[in-house]
Amino acid sequence: MSGTSADAIEVALARVTAGTPPKLLNHTTLPLPPAIRAEILRIAEGAPVTAAQISQLNFRLGHAFADAALAALRQFRISPSRIALIGSHGQTIFHQGPSRSFSPLATRHSPLSSGTASTLQIGEPAIIAARTGITTIADFRPADIAVGGQGAPLVPFADYLLYRHPKLGRVSLNLGGIANITVIPANATPSQVFAFDTGPANMVIDALISHFTHGRQHFDKDARLARRGHINERLIRHLMQDPYVKLRPPKSTGREYFGATYVNELLTFGRTHRIKPADLLYTATYFTAASIADALRRFVLPKHKISQLIVSGGGAHNPLLMLQLKVLLQSSFLSPLSSSSSRHSPLAIRHFSNKPVELLPSSQLGIPEDAKEAYAFALLAYETWCHRPSNLPNATGARRPAVLGKISYAPPR
Repeated sequence: MSGTSADAIEVALARVTAGTPPKLLNHTTLPLPPAIRAEILRIAEGAPVTAAQISQLNFRLGHAFADAALAALRQFRISPSRIALIGSHGQTIFHQGPSRSFSPLATRHSPLSSGTASTLQIGEPAIIAARTGITTIADFRPADIAVGGQGAPLVPFADYLLYRHPKLGRVSLNLGGIANITVIPANATPSQVFAFDTGPANMVIDALISHFTHGRQHFDKDARLARRGHINERLIRHLMQDPYVKLRPPKSTGREYFGATYVNELLTFGRTHRIKPADLLYTATYFTAASIADALRRFVLPKHKISQLIVSGGGAHNPLLMLQLKVLLQSSFLSPLSSSSSRHSPLAIRHFSNKPVELLPSSQLGIPEDAKEAYAFALLAYETWCHRPSNLPNATGARRPAVLGKISYAPPR
């Protein structure tokens, strides 16, 4: 898969056998060709585009995914003939769930109240199947939207299989371009699992870094620039007032809302209030942590006892973001936004148990941080192949379960 940030192609190799737990065998990260990435971002940000350009990008990206699959198999020393299925999430270039989602068709001051729910993932699966000789299942999200869901998040199905615990309540947090959480109460049934997007994770931080370095860097490696700064309380108060943060789940969002327009407004705010670039980056990083903590405080902890927060995705490698999350999770008081001059914690969450929530990278539970989402779509592809539904209606808001995805068969041998 290629996530919202469109910064790389993640490939996971999984063994799935009926009656036994699935197993992640290997994974790798491969570059997305820069010209394709630039075109993805241009279109996803709402630039004027023709049908021809979208069609061309769809097929070019299909070739890029096929190249990635074949390169990964060479790296893993596995023959394509041994692979039964490819599950391809594709690249999202537009996503607008049902009316409670946010989109560029609405102002940032109110949820979308009209328009047709739709989603578009590209990366032509027929090309992948033809190039690799492997039947490919793709385009998972529309089936959920067709039965009234947001079409996202879909990874909660895998989170449930991987992280359900008989005694511990857990939250799985993925820090990609967007941050999303899956809530798995202790000894949960699938119907008790729920999930939603909390807001931006790396998307805004990456855009700011690209702006301040004039495109020389695409992400803040080890938070080197952000760690030079301090939190700007005026800005964090402004960011935490965003209506998406307060919107009750089910909800989903993406580049349509937290993309270029949002970042330009943030830069304008920074210039108006003379906020230094490092302070702007520090505060944007803190906004990711604070919006996650706030989502837990508002929508999760009042109803469920949570012992562990399991973190995956590229943001798990950001030491500043992980520190900020840890500080918030270990805080034991509720203060929506205090006047404290604390560098790390002007927002804290109250715990509804005696112990703070433990922060764990997913690698400590056997799934590398960069592998989980690609692994999840391997599991979803298998469920589709078996004619079984794999959306969780409590996570997406769907009226009923749905069999996800569309099948592109490999050419006859």
